[in-house]
Amino acid sequence: MRKLLKVTAIVFGVVVLVAASVLAIAWWKTQQALARSYTTADPPLAIAHDAATLARGAHLFATRGCAECHGADGSGKLAFDAGPVIHLVAPNITAGGVVRDMSGDQIAAAIRHGVKADGHPMVFMPVGDYHELSDGDTAALVAYVQSLPTSANDPGPTRIGPLGYVLYLFGRFPLLPAESIDHAPRVRVAPTPAVSAEYGKYLAQACTGCHGADLSGQHVPGTPPSFPDAADLTPTHLGAWTNADFRRVLRTGKRPDGSAVNDFMPWRSVGKLDDVEIDALWAYIHSLPSARKAPTR
Repeated sequence: MRKLLKVTAIVFGVVVLVAASVLAIAWWKTQQALARSYTTADPPLAIAHDAATLARGAHLFATRGCAECHGADGSGKLAFDAGPVIHLVAPNITAGGVVRDMSGDQIAAAIRHGVKADGHPMVFMPVGDYHELSDGDTAALVAYVQSLPTSANDPGPTRIGPLGYVLYLFGRFPLLPAESIDHAPRVRVAPTPAVSAEYGKYLAQACTGCHGADLSGQHVPGTPPSFPDAADLTPTHLGAWTNADFRRVLRTGKRPDGSAVNDFMPWRSVGKLDDVEIDALWAYIHSLPSARKAPTR
């Protein structure tokens, strides 16, 4: 028995030592990545603050998920708490918060590149949804952010947990989206707003972070294994859904059979898209090749 206890203690000690070593390496790799500096040099934006521009910016802020994370007033809030993985806080983006000393182009770089004013990468900023946002829309969104009433709210810091470090080490946690974004400077132009697949594809950028680049569904990056997958939105999987069904889901959070979509789905913001935008998304979805999955309703 004494020999067994000794062996057990040795094994336990080795396991603890290995775990501590992996955590130390993971922490070091994460710190190195956080310290990396990125250079962005998109053409300077022409940022106006007229009523039409601010109205467009307000619409983008409300429908592209900005309010979902940062709050309707931009003062910041807890985005989600994933225990030992990450405690993610969306910062205050009013003039009383992180954008206080940022130029319009620096705010644009944060939106489209996930890069802070000092060039360091932002944690978990979903730039994959915004990196192709047009210059006009980005300028309108920046103008609106700059117009938000100043708030002194401090929602607290983001904290990466030990499991977050380890998952990042093994490439299982998209902690720093700036690492996978094309930072080449370029002009970005949006299609003409219309009920068209082309315009729908432009709008669907904001859906790709959860539903995948081809909207065929996936496990949402960075969520626990128990978290439900984002749905397949391709035509076969939607089955007999109609345009009206699709609009109802976005506006009410209810599927055609009356069941509710997962609350993680930001239907309250997406549902503020206007009819042309929703119909354009529907047109784009129906232009997609169907995934090899069973139809649903």
